[in-house]
Amino acid sequence: MRLSISHDTTYHYEDQVRASIQYLRVTPHDSERQHVLNWQLKLPHPARAQLDPYGNILHVLTLDEPHDTVVIGARGQVDIDEQRESEHEDQSALPFLRFTHLTAADEALREFALQQCQQRRDRAALIDLMHALNAHISYLPGSTETETSAAQAFAGRQGVCQDQAHAFLACVRSLGIPARYVSGYLYTGEDEHMASHAWAEAWLDGAWYSFDVTNCLSIPERHIKLAVGLDYLDACPVRGVRRGGGGQQMRAKLNALPLLRAQAQ
Repeated sequence: MRLSISHDTTYHYEDQVRASIQYLRVTPHDSERQHVLNWQLKLPHPARAQLDPYGNILHVLTLDEPHDTVVIGARGQVDIDEQRESEHEDQSALPFLRFTHLTAADEALREFALQQCQQRRDRAALIDLMHALNAHISYLPGSTETETSAAQAFAGRQGVCQDQAHAFLACVRSLGIPARYVSGYLYTGEDEHMASHAWAEAWLDGAWYSFDVTNCLSIPERHIKLAVGLDYLDACPVRGVRRGGGGQQMRAKLNALPLLRAQAQ
């Protein structure tokens, strides 16, 4: 599948911001499953690309002059290999055994993981775990905050894709399996709709396998990966700090258009 993507994010502030720094992980990179044909960012100030410790493409946008609006635009075309079930990488997976505040496994999460998987540590077991978490944590927009931990979402039995991914990471790491958070896009195929999304990957048999708890998908045939990390804070598309500005409003416009291979530009 070839997708042409357009994503614009606008931040409006109540008062003028004196200065701000935004860390942007909104550029996909090539892998065994996706090939980036072209990709451009439209930013209010030039920002140099670099790689972060997890291999994500990172742009640091620094605005030293007063401003009350920031517009971040990203657009390009990406090929997705819809048949590929896993991806190989040279980097060690062992760092992704580490828990974070957002992915710490309490007793309830550990017991849940053991109950679902028993002694199994294979892909089939994690698919069962994915389905069980989908049933346990109902998807309810606005029910949690970005600071909500996996344990809190699991106890409350509701959350969003971020919370479901965090709970999966907590369970899988408690079983001794490396797992990482993924941020990106999901093409729904409905009216050219593309959604910002989060899912997880687990390291099994020398490769990374995807687990989308929200949609109960184990093959990422319509997913575009932007960034990976230990949790949301490592991989979120936009994260920053500012001086002043008061409250803020964020508006996002995200569209995708499926293209034939011959339509590449």
